[in-house]
Amino acid sequence: MRHKVNSSKLGRSSSHRKALLASLVCNLIKRRRITTTLPKAKIARQMAEKMVTLSRKGTLAARRRVIAVLGHTEPAESLFSEIVPQMSGRAGGYTRIVKLGRRTSDSSEMVVLEWVEPLAADGAPAASDG
Repeated sequence: MRHKVNSSKLGRSSSHRKALLASLVCNLIKRRRITTTLPKAKIARQMAEKMVTLSRKGTLAARRRVIAVLGHTEPAESLFSEIVPQMSGRAGGYTRIVKLGRRTSDSSEMVVLEWVEPLAADGAPAASDG
């Protein structure tokens, strides 16, 4: 029975799974959107939201924990300097998953994991440049 088991093992060892998720979140921070399978996106979403919530504290301890989880300093710096200020008006729900359909080779459900648009001061979505 799977009582209170929140995440999937994705068919990998724990070290491989941690490295995969750290890589997905780092790429999400760098590129602002990634295309992956639905199970991977759901777990990466949880980790990305936790990193943003932790980064909102802005302390040195929070910065060190983010770097420890992600394994790289550049995405952590980008998270603190670019993404967290954009998400300052939000109480949560920093990412969205958009379904793309099934991959032809193995029929896996493909999705785009991306950051939501930052909110303006009045609560409306901020105007985009494009």
